[in-house]
Amino acid sequence: MISRRVMLASPLALMAVRDAEAAGKMTLCMHQQTSAGAGYRKSMEGWSRAGIKNVELTAASLDEFLKTDSLPAARRVLADLGLTPVSSASGAFGIWEPGPNRAAALENFKRRSEMFASLGLTRIYTPSAATQKFTQDDYKTGADNMREVGMIAKQFGLTAMIEATRASTFVASLPTMLTMTRAAGNVAPLLDCYHFWSGPSKLDDLDLIRPGEIGHVHFQDTPDLPRELLEQTTRVIPGDGVAPLPTILRKLAGKGYSGPLSVELFLPKFTQGDPFEVAREIRQKSEAVMRRAGVM
Repeated sequence: MISRRVMLASPLALMAVRDAEAAGKMTLCMHQQTSAGAGYRKSMEGWSRAGIKNVELTAASLDEFLKTDSLPAARRVLADLGLTPVSSASGAFGIWEPGPNRAAALENFKRRSEMFASLGLTRIYTPSAATQKFTQDDYKTGADNMREVGMIAKQFGLTAMIEATRASTFVASLPTMLTMTRAAGNVAPLLDCYHFWSGPSKLDDLDLIRPGEIGHVHFQDTPDLPRELLEQTTRVIPGDGVAPLPTILRKLAGKGYSGPLSVELFLPKFTQGDPFEVAREIRQKSEAVMRRAGVM
């Protein structure tokens, strides 16, 4: 016989299960780099027609738009198309690692933070793209630099995020990124599926993530090529490669991630293609992967 205590607890247990399931649901997003050739307005018009609801903005695309228009107009484009901006690429390289050009990079980051905050964004990221050689002491400085960046972003109501990239000589792996963001305390890690799977990280590294720790996810696949031939542009649509994306997504869901999955591609057939057709193909293939992972 089921006890009265168990019966009373059951609704709460069911609610907890439903909450956990909801926490693992994710939404598809398009990164403006994917349709860079179309520009700010045309890219989002095409994506909207394809049923995309969430977008990630880039400084380069917005700069081009602002040559002939204004920030209020940029915000109207989003509103008129029913699109939600979920993240922004600052383009302010050099803010994480020690270097002679860091002061100028920080000023650029401040300017970008103000710009994107005016569009209603709450997240801004910069990849680690360093190429110089570093020492162990540089990582202590890097954590301090990261903390400073987080404070700048907070002034504009933004959360700063760092992206580990496979070729970076400073932050290329998930463990290094997690160690540094934890030391900083106010910057979130951005997990890029392509850089994660094609770079120095291991699948088991996902187990190091703490619940709710990941701030944003870039969603791409890795082509079936020798890793030595992989580079910035070779990423492909989710489902077209060999990365274990369903496994990665399930692990992220288990760590409480329920945010956007932003598809960022660089091959000319995407960046120079028709935004509607590109987004339609991406949506079809990406959502199939998301369904297999049980996060949609």
